[in-house]
Amino acid sequence: MTISRLELMRLYDRMYRYTGDLHWWPGETPIEIAIGAILTQNTAWSNVEKAIARLKAARALSVGALGRMSHKRLAKLIRSAGYFNVKALRLKNFIAFVEKHHGGSLEAMLAHPGDRLRAELLSINGVGPETADSIVLYAAEKPLFVVDAYTKRILSRHGVLPLEKSYDEFQGLFTRVLPPDVPLYNQYHAMFVRIGNRFCRATPRCDACPLKGWRGVPK
Repeated sequence: MTISRLELMRLYDRMYRYTGDLHWWPGETPIEIAIGAILTQNTAWSNVEKAIARLKAARALSVGALGRMSHKRLAKLIRSAGYFNVKALRLKNFIAFVEKHHGGSLEAMLAHPGDRLRAELLSINGVGPETADSIVLYAAEKPLFVVDAYTKRILSRHGVLPLEKSYDEFQGLFTRVLPPDVPLYNQYHAMFVRIGNRFCRATPRCDACPLKGWRGVPK
């Protein structure tokens, strides 16, 4: 299935009228953004913020510091993010990859073209498409469209694509017709998150939703 560029931009404009500029993603440095992308899996961002604050307080927001830190210590610091033992392992896998393949330089890794960077990230145990694309878009500032649960839910509820379709199929709706533009992809994803979080929940608040009446009918 496809949806026209005109329909996608109408959706963008409708969401933008509600949200305005969102300046997403929260994070001051590439390493902080990458860590946040890994920690935010299956948890609320507020829990991730607490974990990142503890890492900051421990002066652990660097490849070197995280590489030297024990798994037990790291798991304790990120406990608020949930599944902390699993996520500590994923962070360790990520850091070990940067150290082994890029001499410990995250900047060198992020300098690679988007497709190569994405492939490298997906080769790391525990890094899936949404996490990889978040790192590529927000930490490396390269144009890959990020699809999350809110994106899928909003589009499926408006009849664009069934919820059970793959990540790549949802992503393709955008990348096939929209220009590869970092600010556009950034704002679009941020608006899906904002509206999904406030209105398109498991129990939707359709009457108050700014997308009420919008129909993204596949062309």
